[in-house]
Amino acid sequence: QVQLVESGGGLVQPGGSLGLSCAASGTIFSTYAMGWYRQAPGNQRELVASVGSSGGTNYADSVKGRFTISRDNAKNTVYLQMNSLKPEDTAVYYCNAASWPYNYWGQGTQVTVSS
Repeated sequence: QVQLVESGGGLVQPGGSLGLSCAASGTIFSTYAMGWYRQAPGNQRELVASVGSSGGTNYADSVKGRFTISRDNAKNTVYLQMNSLKPEDTAVYYCNAASWPYNYWGQGTQVTVSS
């Protein structure tokens, strides 16, 4: 059983920065593609950023140039650094680990961007 535990959410002003972490246990972390998704009230869950087992990254157009995803396989942790935050970034952010046919989710962490 894979467990994903997110941390680092909170309240930040527009233009500010916030970093999220997701610690994984119970699996060979390095073999999994890791991703961050978010879901705002009334919206579907959407991909924010992902990093493959080989290190390749992918970003939603809305966060390109502002967010950076990274992984530390030695610490079984994936990170999301969020800069220049906007009110529309407000959502619950979820960590995801995927390696076919397995797909796991964290419990989510709230990010609120507001003045």
